[in-house]
Amino acid sequence: MNKIKKVVSIIAVVIITIAGVYGYKLYRDIFSANTKFTQDQVYVEIPTDSEFENVKKIISPYIEDMDKFETTANKKSYPRNVKSGRFLLKKGMGSNAIINSLRQNVPVNLAFNNQERLEDFAGRIASQLECDSLSILNAFKDKQFLEENGFTEENVLAVCIPNSYEYFWNTTAEKFRDKMAKEYRKFWTEERQAKAKAQNLTPIQVSILASIVHKETVKKDERPTVAGVYLNRLNKGIKLEADPTVIYAVKKNANDFSLVIKRVLNKDLKTVSPYNMYMYNGLPPGPIAMPDITALDAVLNPAKHNYIYFCASVTNFGYHEFAETPAQHEVNRQKYIEWVNNQGIKR
Repeated sequence: MNKIKKVVSIIAVVIITIAGVYGYKLYRDIFSANTKFTQDQVYVEIPTDSEFENVKKIISPYIEDMDKFETTANKKSYPRNVKSGRFLLKKGMGSNAIINSLRQNVPVNLAFNNQERLEDFAGRIASQLECDSLSILNAFKDKQFLEENGFTEENVLAVCIPNSYEYFWNTTAEKFRDKMAKEYRKFWTEERQAKAKAQNLTPIQVSILASIVHKETVKKDERPTVAGVYLNRLNKGIKLEADPTVIYAVKKNANDFSLVIKRVLNKDLKTVSPYNMYMYNGLPPGPIAMPDITALDAVLNPAKHNYIYFCASVTNFGYHEFAETPAQHEVNRQKYIEWVNNQGIKR
């Protein structure tokens, strides 16, 4: 009887030992550190419709022991429930924590501003989201979308209001576009629409004029004054004669927006383009860039004055000299021409 008890005790000890060893190994596999990157954290992006094998390839540069990871993944049923998106891995995470993180899609803080064309904008967004630039471009040029929202291909860039936005990395081009349209409608409150109407402009026209103001001056405190000049010209039926529109027209005709033009030449003023506002009255058919909110608000809240002209200042760099008469403007213009020539700026 004692022998039987002894045997049972031995077996029990063996079982407990084996269970302890197995339990320790299981704990180690699941919870011990299983990363091999030196940064505090890294982001991994899992494409839409990825399978477990794809996930393993994507995260392999960051995982110390793939067998431990795979064992834990199987226990947590991850291979059958792979999620796409952008996920955060932290240094020292165990396999369990890694799996949990791969189930929590982390949004992207989307950044974009001062894009000159829809194509540039699509490329900028595609560098931050899963969708490619062509799908984004097609989404914004979709005829039904344009008709339903009152845009054309030439002015649809106005729908993109530069601001802080959060998107999931795997957001589709259509969902991204629709949220931009929603944010556009949210921006154009009744108060802003009333201010646009007071300037005899539609919201789209405000965006077009604001894009010119944005390109004319980087000085936010000067933008209301510049906006006031252009509104004075529009109200008097005078051509805008805005150099940024000429630069845009030259680039567009050359199909080369990488051109650097620091000086507008007389020949540039003759560029045949609806964007050259030395040749046509009113506004161009679309924005020449993506205006930020300060430029938009400058058009909605312009400075009240009688200025019709302005020219870059050679004494207060970055700002402009304003004038009410051609004679006053000519004095400012000659000062600027002399400075440009002295600097050797030919283009």
